[in-house]
Amino acid sequence: MLKKLVGQKFKLKSEYQPAGDQPEAILALVKGTERGDRLQTLLGATGTGKTFTIANVIQETQKPTLVIAHNKTLAAQLCNEFREFFPDAAVEYFVSYYDYYQPEAYMAGTDTYIEKEAMINQEIDRLRHAATQALLTRRDVIIVSSVSCIYGLGSPKSYLEGVLQLKVGDAFDRMTILKKLIALQFTRTTVELARGTFRLRGELLDIVPIEEGRIYRIDGTGGKIKSIELFDIITRKSEGSSKDAWIFPAKHYLADSESKKTALMQIESELNTQLAKFEKDGKIVEADRLRRRTRYDLTMLKEIGYVNGVENYSRYFDGRAPGEPPFTLLDYFPKDYLTVIDESHVTLPQIGAMSGGDSARKRSLIDFGFRLPSAADNRPLNGDEFLERTKQIIFVSATPAEFERKKSTQVVQQIIRPTGLVDPEIIMQRVTAQGAYKGQVHDLIERVIERAKKDERVMVTTLTKKMAEDLAEYLADKKIKVKYLHSDIDTIERIQILGDFRRGIFDVLIGVNLLREGLDVPEVSLVAILDADKEGFLRSDTALIQTIGRAARNAAGQVVLYADHMTGSLERAIAETERRRTIQLAYNKEHGITPQTIKKAIRDLLKDFGLKGPNERAANRKKGAKKHEGEEMSAAELDLAVEEGKPLDRIIAEKESQMRTASKELQFELAAILRDELVMLKKELKKRSKNSTLLT
Repeated sequence: MLKKLVGQKFKLKSEYQPAGDQPEAILALVKGTERGDRLQTLLGATGTGKTFTIANVIQETQKPTLVIAHNKTLAAQLCNEFREFFPDAAVEYFVSYYDYYQPEAYMAGTDTYIEKEAMINQEIDRLRHAATQALLTRRDVIIVSSVSCIYGLGSPKSYLEGVLQLKVGDAFDRMTILKKLIALQFTRTTVELARGTFRLRGELLDIVPIEEGRIYRIDGTGGKIKSIELFDIITRKSEGSSKDAWIFPAKHYLADSESKKTALMQIESELNTQLAKFEKDGKIVEADRLRRRTRYDLTMLKEIGYVNGVENYSRYFDGRAPGEPPFTLLDYFPKDYLTVIDESHVTLPQIGAMSGGDSARKRSLIDFGFRLPSAADNRPLNGDEFLERTKQIIFVSATPAEFERKKSTQVVQQIIRPTGLVDPEIIMQRVTAQGAYKGQVHDLIERVIERAKKDERVMVTTLTKKMAEDLAEYLADKKIKVKYLHSDIDTIERIQILGDFRRGIFDVLIGVNLLREGLDVPEVSLVAILDADKEGFLRSDTALIQTIGRAARNAAGQVVLYADHMTGSLERAIAETERRRTIQLAYNKEHGITPQTIKKAIRDLLKDFGLKGPNERAANRKKGAKKHEGEEMSAAELDLAVEEGKPLDRIIAEKESQMRTASKELQFELAAILRDELVMLKKELKKRSKNSTLLT
């Protein structure tokens, strides 16, 4: 069994030193953690460097840390920031590995069964394994996760005990090693190697671990392991050698032969009990359905040790009692770990809500014979179970909710920005005289023209997508450069829009809920909130404060609230903003600080990763139409139309390299697009090779 490495320590590396009120916040949180405070809150205004503060707390306390964010994009952003602060530590990314996921469900009202359908992102799966392996082998670990961390994962004990260790000089027993790899859910191949596969050619055994992008070549000449060479899986370039190789399981759900035998007997027993119950209640259809489905699963588990939906039997493989919570990522952490919940006002309710929806869906599947009752124990943790398993928590938010404020031992404030920037000035603009919508828009146009002359940007929030689109069309008719952004915009166009916005290609960006877009645009000097007095989710005090913060990265930042009457949310949002401004202005005056707009490089992600924006694709489509006489071209063929003369295999190699770079930088939407282009390119290469063979 692996031994935990205890020598590693967190070593924070940054060109910055704590400034403003960061030192006081760091000291307070460290003291609270060291005295064993169960719950603490960091109330940090937007742009005050909350991540840097938490990094310093981790450095001082030296605790393995779980950071939870409410979506994948924010989690990726945080992971990259912590990697910059701790380049020598294991900073890993753990989110759902599905590009697409349709859970298994049954709707009794329409007698509709929806089969589970999923598309697994292999790169994210690799990172999930890297995260669990880091937790089991070292102390300097930060895992940045979505709420995926509260879902079932498989027993850490079984996962750790399944590790295969190969050392130079050990006996090379081919059959024993092959059986062990198969038991670890590795797949044997005779052709192309991929993650989680192995290939045996004579005395050479190639293994690609699930968490790495490299090949381990074990030379077993003479019945002993002569050498272990490492190769890049794409380029096949040598990456040196190693004295040993630790091969972790290819899946998190794993059971030894004895545990599997016991589990299969228990599943069989539960099946018989449930069948008897259905037959007693006269549910013949349900009984027949359950019998066929479960018998098939049992056969697959006996023969190959795995079946799609194996997680529904996890209670038996884990040895858990009925109703007992599943193993999750939290069980892979040591006892003394620290949990940080980012944007806690959103993330904490999300954590608490997961189990309810899952339970209702499972209940229907069980009642109608699609699953055994034990499937209900394959579930996310509920709110209470989550809090029980996280010993020490720091809630982080600019707008902590009542739960965080009341339950925390201390609420530590971080209001001062190291840049000296203050919360934006708030302007209340009444619009009754001209009619609400007309008055808002006319006033907005004047303010936009004024900002555009100064090469500054304006961000506008509306209540609906239709309003965003209509407003964008109206402003465009008035010769204002404008774009709208909402959830229907695809990834490529979204990246293009945000890049063009920062570069000043257009002056106004309109959206519904720009909080979730992960926007960090220091060029924005004005935020306009239309219909600010319409109480609701998008105009709550929390949403208003967060939206106001979008203008806090510019020294000339202002926010216009278009409202005819004062709501409770507006009063609270304005009061909190003014409170912070008062503190910030007093600090700047005392220390002689002149606020400076944040300077941030504008990166062209599409160019970096060899992708084309909507305009280029449209141009290529026209070009392709001429070339192929109106025939529609694939994305791969469009690339070929632009890069005529370049060998196809070279284009494929470049795309693979770009895809790997995007994945390393946690730009998974871009990586997925590159992956799809690669599929088309490889099909084209295969077609050309076939045609070439026919010609010869």
